[in-house]
Amino acid sequence: MKFIRTLLFPVVPIYYLVTWLRNWLYDNGIKSSKAYDIPIICVGNLSTGGTGKTPMIEYLIRLLFHDKSIATLSRGYKRITEGFILADESATADTIGDEPFQFFRKFQDIKVAVDSNRQNGIEQLLSLKDKTEVILLDDAYQHRKVRAGFNILLTAYHHLYSNDIVLPTGNLREPRSGAKRANIIVVTKCPDGITHREKEAIKEQLKIRSQQQLFFSHIDYAANVISVDNQLPIHALPKFTLVTGIANSSPLTEFLNDKGLVFDHMEYPDHYSYKPSDIEVLSQKGLIVTTEKDYVRLSNNESLDLYYLPIEIKIDREEEFNKTLTSFMV
Repeated sequence: MKFIRTLLFPVVPIYYLVTWLRNWLYDNGIKSSKAYDIPIICVGNLSTGGTGKTPMIEYLIRLLFHDKSIATLSRGYKRITEGFILADESATADTIGDEPFQFFRKFQDIKVAVDSNRQNGIEQLLSLKDKTEVILLDDAYQHRKVRAGFNILLTAYHHLYSNDIVLPTGNLREPRSGAKRANIIVVTKCPDGITHREKEAIKEQLKIRSQQQLFFSHIDYAANVISVDNQLPIHALPKFTLVTGIANSSPLTEFLNDKGLVFDHMEYPDHYSYKPSDIEVLSQKGLIVTTEKDYVRLSNNESLDLYYLPIEIKIDREEEFNKTLTSFMV
C-alpha cells in the first residue's frame, strides 16, 4: 500500500491545489458557511484518522453536560442508513455508526444524532421540542458549510500534521495551512514525561498563531477490562487475544506490552464491519480484549468471551482548557 501511495505522488499537487482553493473560497466568502445562534464546537483533524476524536468528544460531554443540554452530531461513518437519525432504543452500530453508538451507550442524558449533511443535522436538532443548547460536531473540521463557533484541532504526537503532506501519498485531508482555523490545537497521545522543552519545540514546529492555544494530552487507561457483566484487573489477565479495528493501535499495544501482558494481536481496518466468518474465527480465541469502539460492534455475539479496555484523555493545564471552553459557552 505504501508503494502504491508513493507511486501516486504526482497526484499530490493536484489534491493540494483543489483543497487549498476550496478553503480559499470559503475564507473569502465566495462559498458560504452558515452560522447558528447556539454554541457549536467542532472537533476534528487534518489527517485521515487516529488522532483521538472520540475520547475528546467524550471529554467535552463530561465537561459540559451537567450545565447544558448537549447533542453530538456525526456523519455516522459506515452506517447502513442514510439521512438524519436521532438515536433511540432501536439504534445499533450499524444504523448510526460505531462511535455515535458508543456515545449513546455511555451517556444517557444527551442527544446523539447522525447526518452526513451537517447543516440539515443541526437544523433537525434545533427543531426538536427538547431544546438543545450545545452541539458537538464530531469529525467535521473539513465541513466548511457549517461555521462552528469554536474549533478544536487534534494532531497525534507521533504523527504531527507538520510532518505530513496531503493525500494520496500523505495522510492530510487538506493543506497544513488549514490549521489556522483552529481556536485550540491539542497534541494527543503524548508519552508520559514529555518535557517542557519538547512542548516548546512542537509549538514552534506547528507554527501556533498568537490567537491560538496549544495543549497536550495523553491516554489514561482504566485499571480493569469490562464485559457486559464482569470486570477483570489488567495486571492479572491471562494470555488473551487483542482485537482492534482502529486507525492506530500502537499506543494500546505499547501500553499492554509495558504491563508485561502476553497476547496475540488480530488487527483489522478502522471501523471494520465484522463478518460471520470473522466471528467464527474469534469464537475460537478464548479471552478477547478489544477497544470500546470495536466492542459495540462485537458485543451482540454471545459466542465471544469479550472485554473492552476503557480509556479517557487527560489534558495538561486542564483547568485552563476547561475555562476556555466554558467561557465560549457564555
